[in-house]
Amino acid sequence: MGVLDGFIHKLKQGETPFFRTLGRIARWFLRPTAPRVPDALRPLGRLVYGAHYSAIDLFRAIVNLFYSNPLFQSRCKTVGRNLSIGNLPYVQGLVEIEIGDSVLLGGNVMILSPNRLPAPKLVLGNHSELNWNVQINVSREVVIEDYVRVSYDCRISDSDGHPRQADLRAQDLPPSPRDIRPVRLCRYAWIGNGTHILKGVTIGEGAVVGANSVVISDIPPYSLAMGNPAEVILPNYGKPSKAKKENAVPPA
Repeated sequence: MGVLDGFIHKLKQGETPFFRTLGRIARWFLRPTAPRVPDALRPLGRLVYGAHYSAIDLFRAIVNLFYSNPLFQSRCKTVGRNLSIGNLPYVQGLVEIEIGDSVLLGGNVMILSPNRLPAPKLVLGNHSELNWNVQINVSREVVIEDYVRVSYDCRISDSDGHPRQADLRAQDLPPSPRDIRPVRLCRYAWIGNGTHILKGVTIGEGAVVGANSVVISDIPPYSLAMGNPAEVILPNYGKPSKAKKENAVPPA
């Protein structure tokens, strides 16, 4: 054990009053605490607190309005009206991006394309939403239809990103084209946070996928699915209110 290691060990153990005092000082610097704010100063503190984050939000809004949003629109193939973004999405590869009207993209959205096939395409339908930290990997096609909501920390991919065969993976070869299959999220679908949607999957209209699920097969329309792998828990779930009224049994 070196001299420095021995000193740190004695500091942590607090073997003598000297080292215990040094330990308390070190802990204060690592985890400093502030004195309690007097009640009379709390209203002023709340005002400064609100002003602090209001200034940050205003700055972000200005940057998005005059820089990030126009820059991202320029990167896309087509863009509808009223696009809103949390910050500048990161796009890698030659993926074609088509965006409908009133689309909302949260912050830290990543769109990645390894260019395995020609002209990979991402489609975001009208009123669709991608929340914070969503990552989409596009090798062929990913379609997110109208009014689909994808919660935060989700991953969507139309490819595994590598071959099935171990020897081919060791050679860092791309996956076979037959293992690259489109993904579609049909309108009104709702994807819970932390969900992974894998290649070839279709999420049916109005289906709900529970948080932290791994979806490897199709989910039928208007059903609730969850788990790893995701399974349908409730069929006939979340149908439109108009349909419920039409199918309701009239009172006797």
